[in-house]
Amino acid sequence: MRLSTRNQMDGTVISVTRGEAMAVVRVRLAGGNEITSSITRDAVDDLQLADGVRVKVLIKSTEVTLGVE
Repeated sequence: MRLSTRNQMDGTVISVTRGEAMAVVRVRLAGGNEITSSITRDAVDDLQLADGVRVKVLIKSTEVTLGVE
């Protein structure tokens, strides 16, 4: 996957908390720090996010997005 976003970090999903329309995804980065992303439930399903899934954390301005291969 090639992306133009400069701020990219590898991580592992440690929890997914689903709401009615949105979900909160917690990711542990290399080194032990954690970051949280709020994304749609549809995105969680499309990316098949669950505990233990490796993700690429992409940070652009005030937005945090996740990508998987």
